[in-house]
Amino acid sequence: MKIAVITPLFTLAGVPLAQMRFARALSKAGHEVEFLIGNIEDKYDIPNNNDFKIINLNFTKVRNSLFTLAKYIYTKKPHVIFTAEDHLNIFVILAAILTRSKVKISASSRVTPFDTYSNKVFTKGWFLKIMMNAVMWRSDVLTCVSIDMVEQYKSIFKKSRHICIYNIIIDDISTKKIKEPIKHDWIDDKKYPLLIAAGRLAPWKGFEYLIQAIKILSEKIQVRLIILGDGPLREKLQKLINELNLNDYISLLGYVENPLKYFSKADIFVLSSTVEGLPNVLVESMMCGCTPVATDCPTGPREVTQNGRYGYLVPMKNSLELAYGIHKAIKKPISKEELLFAITEFSEFNVINKHFEALNIKYENWN
Repeated sequence: MKIAVITPLFTLAGVPLAQMRFARALSKAGHEVEFLIGNIEDKYDIPNNNDFKIINLNFTKVRNSLFTLAKYIYTKKPHVIFTAEDHLNIFVILAAILTRSKVKISASSRVTPFDTYSNKVFTKGWFLKIMMNAVMWRSDVLTCVSIDMVEQYKSIFKKSRHICIYNIIIDDISTKKIKEPIKHDWIDDKKYPLLIAAGRLAPWKGFEYLIQAIKILSEKIQVRLIILGDGPLREKLQKLINELNLNDYISLLGYVENPLKYFSKADIFVLSSTVEGLPNVLVESMMCGCTPVATDCPTGPREVTQNGRYGYLVPMKNSLELAYGIHKAIKKPISKEELLFAITEFSEFNVINKHFEALNIKYENWN
C-alpha cells in the first residue's frame, strides 16, 4: 500500500519526530512510504534514512501549500495520507477535495484546540475554525493524541468525530538509543538522586517552578537536575539558577541528539508544564525506567500516568507541591516493570493496528 506521512516543518521537536517514527513503522510493516516535509528548519538536517523516501515540498507557509499538496495527491496517487497539525490538516483535506481524490485521510491533532481556534471574528483562529468546519467531512478519520483532547474538540466542533490514537513511542530504534554510552560527571559519580527534565525552554514548560522546587527540596535532601533542551528562556533560567546558588545542582545541558540515554541513567523525570498535547517525552522517560513526577496540566499527564497510579501528579505553577512530589518519588519509586506495563498502548504494533482499524482497512490487505 502506498502511504504518505506529512508534517509541516522538520525540526527536532515532538510532531515531526513522531511522524518520522510513524513513517518508519509503516515501512517496516511492508508499505511503500513517502515522508513529506513542508520545509526544513535552517539549522537542522534530516537524519540518515534508508527505510522510506523523504520529499521536501518546499512551502514556507502552510497557507501557501494548497497547489503543492494537490499536485502531489493528483500525480502520486497515495492510498492513504496521515497528516498532523490542524493548520496543515485543513489544506491536505482541501487538496483532496479539489482533486476529487479517493485517498483515505487520517488527520491528527497534536495540541489543544483552544490554542488553535477562536470565536473572535476575523482572527486567524476564527478563519481556521470556519475552514475546518467546512472540510472535516472529507477526512476519513480525525484523531487526537490524548483522550482529554478528544473532549476538547467535541466542545468546539458540533460535527466532531475525533477519536484518540496515541503516537508511537516504543520501537526498536528507541530501544537501541537507550543503550548508547554516555559520559557525564553527575552520572559517572552519582552521589545524589538524579532528576531529569526535557523540552523547549519556553514559558509553557514551567521550568522556573522546577528550579524553585529544587531550591525548596535542597533544605531536606540533595539532588541533581539535568535539563535537556534549548529555547528563548535559557538566559533567564540560568540567571535564576545563579541567583538561587544552584549551579552545583542544576545543569542546563542544552540540546542533545539522544535524550533517551540520559533518561535511562536518571531516577526521576519531572514534567513541569502548564499545557501539553500528549507529552511524548513523559512516555519516553517511563520507557527508560524514570519514575515520573508531572504537573496535572491539560492534557496528557493524568492520562499517561493513569490518574497517578504510575507516577506522581502535582498542581501546576506550584513549586512547593512540585518539590513534595519529587520527594515522594525519591522515597517510593515505581518499578521499571510497572512503568513499561503502563505505556504498552504506545508500542508501534498497537498504534498501527488502531489506525488501520479506524480507517477500516483489513489487515490482510496491508501489503
